[in-house]
Amino acid sequence: MRSKECSNKEYLNLVDEIKKHDALYFEKHQPLISDYEYDLLVKQCEEIEKLHPEWVSASSPTQTVREKPTKGFYQVAHSVPMLSLANSYSEEEIRDFIKRVHKILPKDDMEYSAELKMDGIAVSLRYEKGKFVRALTRGNGKIGDDITKNIATISSLPKEINAKNLPDILELRAEVFMLKKVFSELNEQKEEAGQDVWANPRNAAAGSLKLLDTEEVKRRSLSIMVYGLAEGIKEIPTQEGVQKFLKEKKFPTFSKGHFAVCSSAEDLLKFANSIEEKREDLPFEIDGIVIKVNTIRDWEKLGATGKSPRWAIAYKYAPLQAKTKIHDITLQVGRTGVLTPVAELDPVFLAGSTISRATLHNEDEIQRKDIRKGDHVIIEKGGDVIPKVVSVDFTKREKSSKPFVMPDHCPVCSSTVVKKEGEVAVRCSNTMCAAKNERRLMFFASKPAMNIDNLGEKVMKKLIDHGLVKSMSDIYRLTEKDIASLEGFKEKSVQNLLSSIETSKKRSLARFILALGVPFVGTNTAELIAEYAKDVKNLQKLTEDELILIDGVGDKVAHSFVEYFSNENHLHEIEQMLELGVKPKSSKLVQVEGHSFSGKSFVLTGSLEEYSRSDAAALIKERGGKVSSSVTKKTDFVVAGAEPGSKYDKAVTLKVKILTEGEFIKML
Repeated sequence: MRSKECSNKEYLNLVDEIKKHDALYFEKHQPLISDYEYDLLVKQCEEIEKLHPEWVSASSPTQTVREKPTKGFYQVAHSVPMLSLANSYSEEEIRDFIKRVHKILPKDDMEYSAELKMDGIAVSLRYEKGKFVRALTRGNGKIGDDITKNIATISSLPKEINAKNLPDILELRAEVFMLKKVFSELNEQKEEAGQDVWANPRNAAAGSLKLLDTEEVKRRSLSIMVYGLAEGIKEIPTQEGVQKFLKEKKFPTFSKGHFAVCSSAEDLLKFANSIEEKREDLPFEIDGIVIKVNTIRDWEKLGATGKSPRWAIAYKYAPLQAKTKIHDITLQVGRTGVLTPVAELDPVFLAGSTISRATLHNEDEIQRKDIRKGDHVIIEKGGDVIPKVVSVDFTKREKSSKPFVMPDHCPVCSSTVVKKEGEVAVRCSNTMCAAKNERRLMFFASKPAMNIDNLGEKVMKKLIDHGLVKSMSDIYRLTEKDIASLEGFKEKSVQNLLSSIETSKKRSLARFILALGVPFVGTNTAELIAEYAKDVKNLQKLTEDELILIDGVGDKVAHSFVEYFSNENHLHEIEQMLELGVKPKSSKLVQVEGHSFSGKSFVLTGSLEEYSRSDAAALIKERGGKVSSSVTKKTDFVVAGAEPGSKYDKAVTLKVKILTEGEFIKML
């Protein structure tokens, strides 16, 4: 549809289509199209409205900031409206932006700041007398959701700053995002749990910010980048000065090389191109750069349109996409038995590497995008590094094409597959499935886990195929003769592998826990549990009540962990590895003999000042006490910190002795 030939009905249909994509993007966090395709739709809408201003609809994306309020959150008015930036994709549009600025402000010495355009969620941060008091989403630009408690879980954000020479009220602009590494790990956990995966880190961050459970938000390990000043200090003359101020106050902001001051379109584009070259190596997602008039007092003179400032623009990079064809759809069986459909592609070069496979995640995802064998598709390399299919070119689909159907049996062991209610994942029901075991062993030796150099997937597969490795402990039974019997292994490579296996025996306890492959236990959770348990021998003694008290460990993880260590086969395998010399590095648990806590049962509630709840629980356990998550008649003490919950009320009802934090410390 070309804008010149467009009818009013086609225009309104386009507006409705964009509204549907808005709902998928902002509310469900499951976009069907890429940002680039979406921006093209909006651009088309803008062109039609220029030709037919009488058609402009109040619900047009050109008239509103499109994020809607979220149920369960209070809505609060912004003291300064949060506008969204106009987008551009070409050098010509950047030059046009500069011309528009010069038309209003004809200066010869005009400067522009340039900074990374984080692919995250814009938020407003409010400080009063140096203390962080509130955070809001953009919302509709005038009113946003109060997400203060969720933002407070981000450890890198200062909760208090030196208020000397600061106004009573300071309002900042920031972007919340998720690191690529965190995104990949969480998506892997979602797949194992049989849940829909996130499309990209931006959607993962957006979904996390709208959770009502702050403990779950904390487990998502969100990050934040503070970039702007909305209210409070009028003495800072430039955006460059704002950056210096933010650094002085210890806010997470742009590092050296990610911010520049430019005086021409050429300088801006040079900066943009240099950043684009480094884009793939950044630990977070960006989709371009943001250009602003550097002198802040000029912003008011330039003003704004209904939804965008005239003093700033986003220059967005072309998406990291390529066109190719799916010649087959195969199935990969994961270490937890999840069957993941994979698109086998005609090889295509994308973002520095040749791509021949792309994950299709699950059956629901395939049906939603209607992906079939033989389709011509657009693939994208996004935040989780693994390429994915973005969309299908239906104009090239063959008439003989048939929808993909998930099989009833495992493609490896032929066992029946199961799909639990409420899950999107299909799993192999056979606990002894060879494919599941193979993936478990490969993960055990991988870099994030035991990090056994020279034992990659290809080598592991050879060892499995030759019957040399059937379990984790078998890796530590390998001899020089075993490895030398494999094709391609010479004396040096044999010794290198044996040396790597020997070195892995002394990996950290956290790596060892991760390597075991306990469902839902990722890198961060493994570290938290290792810090609490101290020693490998204590792992099987941990109860669900104890695990839940560890900050960052939820009910699902606690149940899964205890279930894993209740399995006799798992315990036998761990014992075998310990007998073969595996000694995970850990600090010994200090036991305080004859303490008054010995044999006593404790419940912790509220916020403690001196200790985190997990630290307090560890101190109780060291002294022979037990920690529970619920108050009963058998509870000896309830330790109550600030703002205690229902456990405090129950303790009063049951006449359980309540200790203040001070009393608890004296007893320690």
